[in-house]
Amino acid sequence: MNPVKVGICGLGTVGGGTFNVLQRNAEEIARRAGRGIEVAQIAMRTPKPQFQTTGIAITNDVFEVATNPEIDIVIELMGGYTVARELVLKAIENGKHVVTANKALIAVHGNEIFAKAREKGVIVAFEAAVAGGIPVIKAIREGLSANRINWVAGIINGTGNFILTEMREKGRTFEDVLAEAQALGYAEADPTFDVEGIDAAHKLTILASIAFGIPLQFDKAYTEGITKLTTADVNYAEALGYRIKHHAVSRNTATTIKMSIHPTLITAYTPFATVNIRLHPSQINGYPPRATRLSDPRDAMEPTASSVIADLVDVVRAMTSDPENRVPHLAFQPDSLSAHPILPIEACESAYYLRIQAKDHPGVLAQVASILSERGINIESIMQKEVEEHDGLVPMILLTHRVVEQRINDAIAALEALAGVNGPVVRIRVEHLN
Repeated sequence: MNPVKVGICGLGTVGGGTFNVLQRNAEEIARRAGRGIEVAQIAMRTPKPQFQTTGIAITNDVFEVATNPEIDIVIELMGGYTVARELVLKAIENGKHVVTANKALIAVHGNEIFAKAREKGVIVAFEAAVAGGIPVIKAIREGLSANRINWVAGIINGTGNFILTEMREKGRTFEDVLAEAQALGYAEADPTFDVEGIDAAHKLTILASIAFGIPLQFDKAYTEGITKLTTADVNYAEALGYRIKHHAVSRNTATTIKMSIHPTLITAYTPFATVNIRLHPSQINGYPPRATRLSDPRDAMEPTASSVIADLVDVVRAMTSDPENRVPHLAFQPDSLSAHPILPIEACESAYYLRIQAKDHPGVLAQVASILSERGINIESIMQKEVEEHDGLVPMILLTHRVVEQRINDAIAALEALAGVNGPVVRIRVEHLN
């Protein structure tokens, strides 16, 4: 049987790893796929002499790969939204299967891409888009197909986890750790996607869709970054028996879906709280009762490349199958996707950590308690620190019981209007997954 010919678009970290593994393990991969897989063309901006590409067609035009009649599968590893979308749609239009590691592309344009792929009878595989070192998408889409999933949660951005770990363990400031993360190559020169939760939101959008059978809705995911966290809050959380993580969670209720990424207090002894540095853990809870926990050890060239090639092998195996009987892109049949709305963050329920900088005046605590009580917000615990010498303020730290967020928002507005409260009130959500 003739080998399947693939074109790789992008020969950066993941693209280079994919090319190397395909070349090095060609025989083993062919044994698994049932056919040889041949890299017939590569599109890259600049020559990469470190790769042995003798005999392979090279171009700097990705659309040449998408329209090349010799290519069966296009592997998109460029990243970004615009050109990648055009490339993938062009490849699909030309009857080519697609493998991509581009989480942003799938989260934002996946509905359009999958609809076009279904129309043309081709496959779009995207396992490497989320937690490239582990098959989390396959685990949910196929391994848990008998389960009704209640929630999916994870610390799914390693850069943010590294920053928060350093802040907690070494008392460093956010800005200081971010600079080191950039120097080490953990964070980009523009770290916005990592520290503001956008990268995690892309991943959570995909996970929620395949877990709950809903269309991809990245624009409705609530995101909040970690840039305003201080070492003081990290330390106070620790004293209360919690750790702060940049936590992503999506919950399925009877009628709505919650989807949010934000700084979160998590009980210190739970698995998520003990994850340090750059491990990416995720956990899935469903019915029949079953909790599945997966961890991705690091961002690296070949673990993500391994997921790309696993997708490639799956596509090769399924190329001759009836398109109507393939595994659906989003786990559920396209005409069975749920219309459950995404719950706005103001309507979500959580417990809360509040830090109030109070003036050292009598009666302030009573005013705070009154404002919370009037809005039906119960206090679980309170910690009042010594007067801070540099400004004469008293840090007041409260943990509340669970309450709808709009009530907390109203309470914070009233607290900040008090004469005895200085500056904004710090609010961090508290998550107890079960």
